[in-house]
Amino acid sequence: MFLAFTRFLLSFACLLPALAAAQEVPLLRVGVAPHTSSRVIIEMYQPLRLHLQKTLGSPVAIVTAPDFTEFARRALNQEYELVITTGHQAELLRSDARYRPLLTYRAPFRAVVVVASGSRAQSARDLAGSAVAGLSPSSLVTLWGLRWMNDRGAAGLTVRYVSAADSVAQLLLNGEVSAGTMSLANFQGLAPEVRARLRLLTESPAMVGRVYLLNQAETARAVAIDAALWSFAETPAGVDYFARYKLEGYRALQPGELDAMAPYADEVRTQLKKSAL
Repeated sequence: MFLAFTRFLLSFACLLPALAAAQEVPLLRVGVAPHTSSRVIIEMYQPLRLHLQKTLGSPVAIVTAPDFTEFARRALNQEYELVITTGHQAELLRSDARYRPLLTYRAPFRAVVVVASGSRAQSARDLAGSAVAGLSPSSLVTLWGLRWMNDRGAAGLTVRYVSAADSVAQLLLNGEVSAGTMSLANFQGLAPEVRARLRLLTESPAMVGRVYLLNQAETARAVAIDAALWSFAETPAGVDYFARYKLEGYRALQPGELDAMAPYADEVRTQLKKSAL
């Protein structure tokens, strides 16, 4: 009995360094902007989470927020170690919270304004005085879409905000709104039978898509995290991820890409101030 207990103590003592090391490894919280439902986001980023966890030897969690405004607030409060968000929020976080931009996707990012296939609307002016749907007051696709409508004569709009592109589509199909905004990628990701009952009224020029940014507090792990992201693109899981979501892989940001998002970053600041009142 005594010998067995001694062996147990020795075994436990051998485990102590490993347990201590595990406790010292900080959690990497990957904050993903709520461009779709939480369930879809967690599922979508599982391959990346598993790769980062294995490569960095650190626990990794995929987290999001109820809407884009709250996501920006949490990111500004330094609640994420790694952020994946739209270009205008990336500019905000770079400017106001010293997050470091790492990379973006090769696929161009476009916002679209969508109507029901049977809609009589052929221009923004045809939407005047009607209800339209958007993802959030500070969502890039919503900001771009509303600016496009207002600049082209769609006065007196009522805006309904929902949490995901499929909810925008449902409002359109139910006749509850005359138009909706979403990303082109999310439009293409709708169920075929839903997409067949919708049509694009317009689409934006190409803009910088979702950007990966690193919290300034992660300087010690910056090189390792950056390398882990790029290596993910070379794995079978990464190749499948880019193909499935039509993202084409990663690329470095070009000079001035985030600067062009400054006017939309200002809109997010405005929304943050309004929501704080």
